[in-house]
Amino acid sequence: MPASGGPVAPERIADVAAAARILAARGVVDGFGHVSMRHPDAPDRYLMSRALAPALVMPEDIVEYDLESEACDPDAPKGFLERFIHGQIYAARPDVNAVVHSHSPSVIPFGIAKAPMQACFHNAAFLAGGVPVFDIWKHYGATDMLVSDNEKGGKLAECLADRPVALMRAHGSVACGRSLEVAVFRAVYTEVNARVQHWAGALAEEGEELAVLRDEEGVLADVPNQTAGMRAWDLWRREIRDTAGW
Repeated sequence: MPASGGPVAPERIADVAAAARILAARGVVDGFGHVSMRHPDAPDRYLMSRALAPALVMPEDIVEYDLESEACDPDAPKGFLERFIHGQIYAARPDVNAVVHSHSPSVIPFGIAKAPMQACFHNAAFLAGGVPVFDIWKHYGATDMLVSDNEKGGKLAECLADRPVALMRAHGSVACGRSLEVAVFRAVYTEVNARVQHWAGALAEEGEELAVLRDEEGVLADVPNQTAGMRAWDLWRREIRDTAGW
């Protein structure tokens, strides 16, 4: 078993659990999906809930893993089948400190249709510049669609490259950020942006090009989101604290 990266402040453990509940409350995850945070003192370790519906996660459900997605505690409960998504993104992206994997319903169509996901408003500025689509078929042919080992996780990380979000064909998406709070913000607003894009497309005249954010606008607009987005986190985190008591 890999060694632990050391103790983590209880309030940050609680934040990881709260992030799962926040994503459930915002409609990004339901009975499935997961969120993780890189260990604050050990970059080759990360923290994520045991295999459990996100809305039920408690601080005591958080498990520590190495980047091969092996639990550091030999008595750790069963983990998510797709935890390898997280370990391999952390291994490939030292700038990433949190990852969300979800099947948010408004996002899935953009992984199976020709229309690309676009940044439709400033809170989704991180989507400007393009959103890659990971197609597991191209690498492995017919599968159960799950990223269930390190090799598949590595292929997904390659597709993500240096982007904050990648879609997964006929499956879902991943969103990442330099902090837990930013990754949650991006996962939520990827889902919101998808709904906005659906509505805009329905309103547009035939052949009309949507007036989405240009790449340069996306770069500029994402800067304030890195800090102003904490306002949303503070609201969402308080909601969990008020209901869960931690």
